[in-house]
Amino acid sequence: MGTTEGTTVLTTVGTTVGQLEETLSTQMKNLFETELKRVQQYAVDVTLDPDTAYPHLILSDDGKQVYHGDVRKNLTDNPERFTRYAFVLGKQSLSSGRFYFEVQVKEKTKWDLGVARESINRKGETFLSPKYGFWTIWLRNGNEYEALDDPSVDLSLKSPPQKVGVFVDYEEGLVSFYDVDAAALIYSFTGCSFTEKLYPYFGPCNNDGGKNSAPLIISPVNQTV
Repeated sequence: MGTTEGTTVLTTVGTTVGQLEETLSTQMKNLFETELKRVQQYAVDVTLDPDTAYPHLILSDDGKQVYHGDVRKNLTDNPERFTRYAFVLGKQSLSSGRFYFEVQVKEKTKWDLGVARESINRKGETFLSPKYGFWTIWLRNGNEYEALDDPSVDLSLKSPPQKVGVFVDYEEGLVSFYDVDAAALIYSFTGCSFTEKLYPYFGPCNNDGGKNSAPLIISPVNQTV
């Protein structure tokens, strides 16, 4: 085989592989779009529970937005309230079936998001992992994404998600996170064993001198992906 012929064959093979990768990529995207549409059918109207909110957190009147303020509010230290970490839960719980909600995370440099079981430690030290009753992903330093599994998993995302979808199948023991705009799966916790109520969990993190002042926003689910 001459050099020209060899180059032609390699070029053809390269083109074929490239076309195959493109086809597979398109098929995967179509699969995830179909999957996202399926889980969006289980959308619930989530609102934040002010009785659980860490005293530095500012919640909007409609219970859809939360960010970290500089001033600690003088709030009743009821049993539901987080007093050590800047966390807040949703009012709605799940103890069977499926639910789904979406949260806008754009313009934030760090955040946590997921679900938590009812019996989590709200007063003392805890960790965001399934062992301690949290199924979450987070962003740190503007571009470092991690699934806080046991052990945790670094996530390599093609682009920063602007809106994250969270889906739970209680009986299946599944918690999945989606990049809504890209219709892409971010991460799934599988084989989970749920035995008590689960609540939507939100951690807007501190405002970092204004760098992270944007709120987490619970968004209406638009099923037109």
